Amino acid sequence: MAMEERRFYLGVDLAMWRDHTALAVVERRIERFRGIEWVRSQEAERVGYFVRHLERLGLGIGYERVVERVRRVKAAAEKEGSCEVVVDATGVGAAVVEMLRKGCGTVTAVVITGGEKERAGRDCLMAPKKDLLGELTAMMERRELRISVRAADRRALEKELLGMKAVRSSAGRERFEATAGGHDDLVMALALACWRARRRKQWGQRREDLGLW
Repeated sequence: MAMEERRFYLGVDLAMWRDHTALAVVERRIERFRGIEWVRSQEAERVGYFVRHLERLGLGIGYERVVERVRRVKAAAEKEGSCEVVVDATGVGAAVVEMLRKGCGTVTAVVITGGEKERAGRDCLMAPKKDLLGELTAMMERRELRISVRAADRRALEKELLGMKAVRSSAGRERFEATAGGHDDLVMALALACWRARRRKQWGQRREDLGLW
């Protein structure tokens, strides 16, 4: 069995108010192998998703230090394959995203919405929060996503996942929220990385229009 096309996706949930900045690295690995079906040799492939790194940064840390940490984590991943940074740009503004681009190279900015459809903005992607978290939940239920036992903040992630709840609005739309007093920073960083990893082919054709590449 040969492993090829190792790609890493570094999800970044930037701190707002009481939350931490969180980082999550997901590896998308395509494994190609030969199997024997009756008398014929047949080549097949499967895709695996592996959480290689989880990290929650300290409260109150400045964006300059965040950029430097993201740069270091990305550089470590790039020793084994390509790495794309995916950042939640919903509330931090264009200036912080630009800081990340200057310090880390290519960055995919994602604005998280309460809408129903994914779409491309002028210089970002726009994704409903329910899609991000729904995709992550489905991957875990199907056992498509495996988390390294060596991921430093694995226990914190598990606590966040257990604390998430579905809330239905007056319009009948379902959204996910952290319980009162809880955090969702690691969950969102991981959801961003997984969402991008699974949609790489879908959005890859639009790189010129997005201006992100």
